Amino acid sequence: MDMLDFYIRVVKALDEIGAPYMIVGAFGGTIYGITRATHDIDIIVDLRETDYEALSQKFPLPRYYADPEMIKNSVEMGIMFNIIDSSEGIKADLVPLRREPEYQIAFDRRIRETFTDENDKPFEAWVAQPTDIIIGKLQAWNEGRSNKHPNDIFAILFFCLQGYSSHNVNLDEVTREAARLGRETLEMWNKTLTRTREEIEKGDTPRKW
Repeated sequence: MDMLDFYIRVVKALDEIGAPYMIVGAFGGTIYGITRATHDIDIIVDLRETDYEALSQKFPLPRYYADPEMIKNSVEMGIMFNIIDSSEGIKADLVPLRREPEYQIAFDRRIRETFTDENDKPFEAWVAQPTDIIIGKLQAWNEGRSNKHPNDIFAILFFCLQGYSSHNVNLDEVTREAARLGRETLEMWNKTLTRTREEIEKGDTPRKW
C-alpha cells in the first residue's frame, strides 16, 4: 500500500462513519483536470464527539495508530493529527477545520464527486469546488513559490473554462483573493489566467467561460 492508497482508505473510512470532511490539494483537483503523477493530498475534517472512537475503530491496533483521545485533543486544539500504518511506515495527515478557519466557506459549499481508487474502482467523496482549490493553490504558492501550484491552477482553469466540468471557476472571487495575498500572487494569477485563455484560443472554442 502506498501513500495515495492509504489516504484513499482514510477518506473512505471518514465517509463510512459519516464524518464531515473535504478533500483539497492536487488530489482534489484530479477531477478538475490535474494530471501530474504526484499529488499533495490534504483532508480537512470537522469531527464530532461521536467520530473519534468510530474513526479509531477503522484503524485498530497493533498495525495502526489512531488513538481516539489523541484525535479528540487535536481537534479541540486545532492541531493537525495523523493516522499511522506502522506496517507500511506511512501516515495520513488530517487538518481540523478549526485550524484553518479560512476554509469554512469552502467547507460549507463542498460537493460530492466521483474519484477512482487504487483498483480503478469508483468511489464518491466530498471535495472542494474548483474555485476553492485554486484559492488554496494561490495561498500555497504565496508561502512557498513552488512551480507546481501555477501548473495545477492552469490545469484546472483549462479544464473548467473549456466546459469539461459541471462546476465553474469564479474568476472574480479568485482575483480578489489573489489581490489580498499580495502583488506577486496577483501577478502570478493574472499570468496563469492569460496563458490559459491563449492556449484555449489556439485550440477548440471553449464551451464555457
